[in-house]
Amino acid sequence: MSLFDTVRNTFVPIHREGYPFIAAFFLASLVLGWFWDPLFWIGMVLTIWCIYFYRDPERVTPQDERLVISPADGKVSSVGPAIPPRELELGDEPMTRVSVFMNVFSCHVNRAPVAGRITRIAYRPGKFLNADLDKASAENERNGLVIDSPNGAVAVVQIAGLVARRIVCWAKDDNLLATGERFGLIRFGSRVDVYLPKGAEPRVAVGQTAVAGETVLAEFGSDRPAPAVRTA
Repeated sequence: MSLFDTVRNTFVPIHREGYPFIAAFFLASLVLGWFWDPLFWIGMVLTIWCIYFYRDPERVTPQDERLVISPADGKVSSVGPAIPPRELELGDEPMTRVSVFMNVFSCHVNRAPVAGRITRIAYRPGKFLNADLDKASAENERNGLVIDSPNGAVAVVQIAGLVARRIVCWAKDDNLLATGERFGLIRFGSRVDVYLPKGAEPRVAVGQTAVAGETVLAEFGSDRPAPAVRTA
């Protein structure tokens, strides 16, 4: 491996959505530093954090239509039945919901949990409660996608958080998504919920760390129960 390849593999790519914010943080650091030197260094620390926040690493995604892959980096905050948001038009019966909470240090690029065609995208304004709270799914600003997968309709909902004030979704109605494909991001702390149809067996537990595009959240067509876990 050449020196160039080593350097290239060491640095994680930055998503283009972050460029304006990184530039703004850097310019603010220069302006503040003009008045007082310590403010420049504080600003540079925040600029480095902004670069880190908008990182967009490559992920190795399992290509198996039986698997549901995490759409977000973060902590699994809930696994269990929940009624999907009304605007998704998935009915009033509970579906299995897996929630992944992203803090301000998580990678915030969101990825498709399954392959399929987007049949509905629904945005709903709302509050900005702590995204780790269960009621955030019902009360916070959110954007939901319904994906027609080989195993039925799977919904993925981007939820704004206490600090987050901007949900970005560049996917469009009728788009075809591959499992693990990038479809959006949420700025500065948030949560993503995945609603699963019957036949999906969860493969994660509350408190587990999930990696977008890699961690298996659930599996279809298996009679194996959810795995037992322990905290080490």
